[in-house]
Amino acid sequence: MIDSITQYFTEISSAHRTLILVGGLTIFSLIETALPLFSLNYKRWKHGGINIFFTITTILVNFFMAFILVKTADWVVASEFGLLQIIELPTWLILILGLMLMDLLGAYAAHWVEHHVTWMWKFHVIHHSDQNIDVTSANRHHPGESVIRFAFTIIATIIVGAPMWLVFLYQSMSVVLSQFNHANIILPAAIDTILNKVICTPNMHHVHHHYRQPYSDTNYGNIFSFWDRIFSTYIEVDNQKLVYGLDTHMDKRDAEQVMSMLASPFKPYRERIDYAEEEQL
Repeated sequence: MIDSITQYFTEISSAHRTLILVGGLTIFSLIETALPLFSLNYKRWKHGGINIFFTITTILVNFFMAFILVKTADWVVASEFGLLQIIELPTWLILILGLMLMDLLGAYAAHWVEHHVTWMWKFHVIHHSDQNIDVTSANRHHPGESVIRFAFTIIATIIVGAPMWLVFLYQSMSVVLSQFNHANIILPAAIDTILNKVICTPNMHHVHHHYRQPYSDTNYGNIFSFWDRIFSTYIEVDNQKLVYGLDTHMDKRDAEQVMSMLASPFKPYRERIDYAEEEQL
């Protein structure tokens, strides 16, 4: 079983990786129709078209830079560099520990840093300006943010000492889990309680897209939910009270006009809005 997984992701083709992305979009879109959190009043095809545009730019950035990732993964293995290369471990343990560490460094840490470093935040704003969160929101990233995320994946690969099959497995799981936890889905409480112990669910992640702080600075996780608990960024709220978007970017031009969104990181920084009363969700 483990050998089959490593072999598959060692040889995974671009077509199969694309199928994972498209398959996730299709499946979670169907589930959104059946089990929606919100009956969102928006033009779904127009909204999806904008987000698919940014999904395509993300794919292109990763495609043209993929050779760097391949060279890096091959180097850490050949040089026996990184945490997983220090001692000999069984493949199943490399898979589990490797996924956890890649998610911590390549996703959770990257996401936290983007929220706390101003110039990175200006790129990440595009993701948060979406006022109708659904499965297509998962890869709504400015091309500049795609480069930032790619850099964190490179750093994670070096620190972890991840072989290429592990990197591809991590990226595939990252895509599917991101689609899952952004989907406009409400899970039954009993199911969410079980899943939420290990993975990030829609019930957990949606508060991260509330339009104002401090709620947007919580629940950073992508694959595994326990990083938020470990680093005290985990929160639970009444999701029915959520308002999506970003209070500094609620104008339709900031949320729906592609050219304005592409130019957004290069405009002056918009300071946090201070409110007279603290919001309770």
